[in-house]
Amino acid sequence: MGIAKQNTLFITIICFALASYAVARPRARPYSGPDVYRGRNVARDILFPGEKVNNVLDFGAQPDGEFDSTQAFMEAWQATCNSTVQSRVYVPEGRFLVSPVFFSGPCMTPHPVTVKVDGTILAPTDLSVFDNDEWIIFQNLNGLRLIGQGTFDGQGTDSWQITEKCESKRDGFRCVRNPSSLFFSRVNDAIIQGIRSVNPKGFHIFVTNCGNIRLRKLKLTAPEFSPNTDGIHVSHSNNVIMSRNTIATGDDCVSIIQGSVNITMNRLTCGPGHGVSIGSLGKYADELEVKGIRLINATLIGTTNGLRIKSWPDRFPGSASDIFFTNIDMVNVKNPIIIDQEYECFPNCQKKPSLVKLNNIQFNNIRGTTISPVAVDLRCSKLFPCNGVVLRNIDLKLGFLPIPTVSRCFNINPIYFGGLQIPPACV
Repeated sequence: MGIAKQNTLFITIICFALASYAVARPRARPYSGPDVYRGRNVARDILFPGEKVNNVLDFGAQPDGEFDSTQAFMEAWQATCNSTVQSRVYVPEGRFLVSPVFFSGPCMTPHPVTVKVDGTILAPTDLSVFDNDEWIIFQNLNGLRLIGQGTFDGQGTDSWQITEKCESKRDGFRCVRNPSSLFFSRVNDAIIQGIRSVNPKGFHIFVTNCGNIRLRKLKLTAPEFSPNTDGIHVSHSNNVIMSRNTIATGDDCVSIIQGSVNITMNRLTCGPGHGVSIGSLGKYADELEVKGIRLINATLIGTTNGLRIKSWPDRFPGSASDIFFTNIDMVNVKNPIIIDQEYECFPNCQKKPSLVKLNNIQFNNIRGTTISPVAVDLRCSKLFPCNGVVLRNIDLKLGFLPIPTVSRCFNINPIYFGGLQIPPACV
């Protein structure tokens, strides 16, 4: 009997260890094959021959903004996703109250499934109904088109008063993040185009574990004082293309964290907000690298930061490389160019240096005005100084005083490649 108990205890310990190992392993970056939309005119919405339109009104939705239409939306989705003939969900004009809902796959339609929204979808104001931490959830899909001129209204004003700042929590501490309005997980080959998001409780759009995602012609708005309302947040994803988006919010217009590879942003208008941020990095153990990030042809207006890369001191290793910022206009931006490897520790940081390695970062043709005398602020890790940081044709002037801007550099030898250098190069 004693031996049996010992064996049972031994097996229990082994199972627990294996389970702990499985949990501790870093997440693998999702595989993304060829982009099914490459070479197509994705701006046009054309019905496939015989495509069936599942209007949510036909399933009992009410466009009065008060009746809970969640069940009707779910049934319209199931009729679409489970169909062997091409089908789509259609949300017409009107105001539809919808509780947290999953649009899950895989779907059986022969082509990517379409959800077209022309009306306004309203989130509940009661946070207690958000059991899954998000609002509209798309998951496990290969092929998706979320299009239309409609609006996702998170009705987040009341929830902003009880927002936790999750980023400052140390690894292992539970933090309840306010729900994102649109959450995409394990979605490949998707187009999100034309829609609007206003007043989310948390992030406007959260993309994680996805591949071949296009976010186009979006308008995301929330007040400047709204906390943690990032516009587009990306993690653990491959081949994400953002183009012609307008974002005015209370946090980062775009935030990119661990496991993000081949992320392109083109023709972004940002402000107010906290600018474009890579990081924070080094918060979690076993972080996957960030690599191949491009921001091209952007305008930042009145943001608290411009182009920012940030990592925590005294945390975990990580890396970010091959990052290019090109043709950026700035209007009264507080911190136009900033690498901050003493995140939330500067000045007089006494913590251990950041373990995040930064390599091959270029700032090209950055011009405009700032409200801070320190227009270029490059503060790297004492343990792992930044490598291969290039500044080319920088023209940043104070917008309200006739005094020169300056650069500040720690643990970095930036490379200057011609053109204007205002402020002057760091020593």
